[in-house]
Amino acid sequence: MRRTSHFQAALIRLWVVLAMCVPAAAQSPAPGRERARGPADPRVQLRTYQFTDTKEEMPYAVFVSSKVRRDQKAPLIIALHGLGGSPTSLLRGNALDLAEEGGYVLVGPMGYNPSGWYGSPIVTRPGRRAPGPSNLPELSEKDVVNVLEMVRKEFNVDERRTYLMGHSMGGAGTYHLAVKYPGNWAAIGLIAPAAFSMKPSSLSAVPNLPVIVVQGDADPMVPVSMSREWVEYMKQRKMTHTYLEIAGGDHGSVIGTGMPEIFRFFAEHTKAAH
Repeated sequence: MRRTSHFQAALIRLWVVLAMCVPAAAQSPAPGRERARGPADPRVQLRTYQFTDTKEEMPYAVFVSSKVRRDQKAPLIIALHGLGGSPTSLLRGNALDLAEEGGYVLVGPMGYNPSGWYGSPIVTRPGRRAPGPSNLPELSEKDVVNVLEMVRKEFNVDERRTYLMGHSMGGAGTYHLAVKYPGNWAAIGLIAPAAFSMKPSSLSAVPNLPVIVVQGDADPMVPVSMSREWVEYMKQRKMTHTYLEIAGGDHGSVIGTGMPEIFRFFAEHTKAAH
């Protein structure tokens, strides 16, 4: 009962955040606009494309290391923002420095709207529906797939070094998209993943996928016990994984703290050639 109550309390806190995001999420976001964390880093390209399913201009963000060359395959990271975020939410700070050093193309999709959940189960307050169309999960997932396809066409992307990472809501989306499209990813990274309505056993579909999880033990939004449960499943299934539990880490600070370990983990894992 205590574990269930813990999860319920965390869900309530997440619902409060969602409620605060509803007015902004109910409207189409202005292309490339960052809502809560200041302007985008000038090194990041703010772009849009025509989302044919809804005939809307959909924003996404791209950072390209100065080491990227057309005649060489470049590693790619797709970065999924958290609840209420924007395409640039994870394209800032040390993530850009690490992407520059590693020669990465780093891309942030919108996920259709700030509360899309990328096809993973949407978390809402009881009695309320998610802000957006009834097929929001489908649209959110498809937006990520569209952006991945566009980036692959534009850049000489290394299919053996294509990675997926996400924070909070984006972490849940990362779990979901890793299982649904396993052939796309060499490894995945989760930062405080808000996988409340998901089961660790879903990873049985990707037993050979390397996984790194970053979690603060003082996170008021995502209980550390939940990430520990997922990691325990990885241990039992002998999956290749790394777990970084940050003492005193909260829901947001773990992004910057854990980013170097995520990039290090990605650099160590390349998909086997077929």
